[in-house]
Amino acid sequence: MKSVFLASLHASLHASLFASFFLATPALVVAQATPATTPAAAAKKPSKADVAKSPAAVRRSALKAVEEVTPIDEDPNIKLTPEDIEIAKRVFVGTIACELGNSVTITANVRRPGFFVVQTKGSRFAMHPVESRTGAIRLEDPKRGAMWLQLGNKSMLMSQKLGQRLADECMSPEQLTLADELKKNPPPGLLDAPQAPAATR
Repeated sequence: MKSVFLASLHASLHASLFASFFLATPALVVAQATPATTPAAAAKKPSKADVAKSPAAVRRSALKAVEEVTPIDEDPNIKLTPEDIEIAKRVFVGTIACELGNSVTITANVRRPGFFVVQTKGSRFAMHPVESRTGAIRLEDPKRGAMWLQLGNKSMLMSQKLGQRLADECMSPEQLTLADELKKNPPPGLLDAPQAPAATR
């Protein structure tokens, strides 16, 4: 009788342990299937898309768009002479390629003939012709201290306030043609001896 009781107790304990194991197994499987958040995963750098969507990036982009369409404050006291208007007619407009991959875009002001908006990466100026002693075409924005100098074969944008060139070796299609012509037929140097005229009989 005692042996029967012990056998029954042993079977009951065995069944209880077996059931407990299978009840705990799903929880163990779920725990293994759920990846742990490691410090490396938590410290993962944000992607470029995340950075582009950040409030600061959106704010900078919006400010740039507003700046590009906001009219530049012009000095209404500046009056151009008929000579200035004639000079303005010779200013090259459009996007002009410069060295180092830069470019300068010049747009005529339709409201004020003879005035131009000159802009390059990060800078915009309201310019107008001024007298040049050398005969070069010169535009200036006196309020912002900038100058656009258009020579026969190249142009440059300078910041007189910063004391540096913002864009150099800028060439419109017309200036490229002249530059190529000067390479093929360079003008005589100051030290070159003048050629004697051909003898006549």
